[in-house]
Amino acid sequence: MSEPDLRPEVRTFLDYVNALPGQKAYEMPIAEARAMLHKSRHVADAPVGELAIIHDLEAPGPAGPIPLRLYDARAERGPGPLMVFYHGGGWVLGDLDTHEPFCAEIARLMDLPVVAVDYRLAPEHPFPAGIEDAIAATRWLAGSPEALEREVTGLVPFGDSAGGNFTIIVSLALRDEPATVPVLAQWPIYPASHPTKGYPSLKTFRDDYLLSSGSMGWFDQCYAPDHADWRYDPLALPQAGLPPTLVLTASHDPIRDQGRAYAAACAEAGVDVAYLEAKGTIHGFICLRKALPSGDADIARAVAVLKAMLGMDA
Repeated sequence: MSEPDLRPEVRTFLDYVNALPGQKAYEMPIAEARAMLHKSRHVADAPVGELAIIHDLEAPGPAGPIPLRLYDARAERGPGPLMVFYHGGGWVLGDLDTHEPFCAEIARLMDLPVVAVDYRLAPEHPFPAGIEDAIAATRWLAGSPEALEREVTGLVPFGDSAGGNFTIIVSLALRDEPATVPVLAQWPIYPASHPTKGYPSLKTFRDDYLLSSGSMGWFDQCYAPDHADWRYDPLALPQAGLPPTLVLTASHDPIRDQGRAYAAACAEAGVDVAYLEAKGTIHGFICLRKALPSGDADIARAVAVLKAMLGMDA
């Protein structure tokens, strides 16, 4: 896609970001990079807004308690699906706070409870620590733990970027060793679904589109994954038998083609899959809703498709 196809607000935002002086996140100490992401949320993302419940809890994990956060537009609800969110940030950045506005918005739009998982981050906890936490927390939530105060009838894993990678891996893990309740659908958002392969979009959008080749190299160095392990590269496994899948990508994104390839692999495997591409925007747009308000329409379109997959009213 050529440069004129960028949305005007996206062009303005990128011009601003690319002109900022100083070091890039991947050139900073880890603590400073993480703090910068926190600051950017309050500059570029939408407010959290009103919800009946925003409540912290913990799941038992392989290396100790895993922090979680529950979002629900209703104070009480009957048995039903639970959405489980894994944040992006290259397995290095991000936490419960950086993606809170998006989780709250999805809880409202879907009218379902959402639980975000605060998995261990690299480089302090390299591969496979984070994905082990994600799988363990999701299994625990499937059992309707008393702390959740909700009866879970099915799971909907979702996440962005590195969290999209976790979404697919969790779904594969629960396909092969089912949890207490089934996975009803999955929603990987601009996912790192095939990180071992260099697709054309990686070269086309390698610089100046927020996510860069420099940052991706830094993420990989910090995460230190085993490139032959499917828990890093989920397309190393067949996708047959996965639940209905919604893949959402951004057109001007260096990992756009990974999402396209994943949707194609699902279709070839006989998975019920829907593919949506947000035209004229960039990686990270779900957490830039103040700076890029057109992203609200992209999110709403995806939510409508996901509701249809789950047999919910629009």
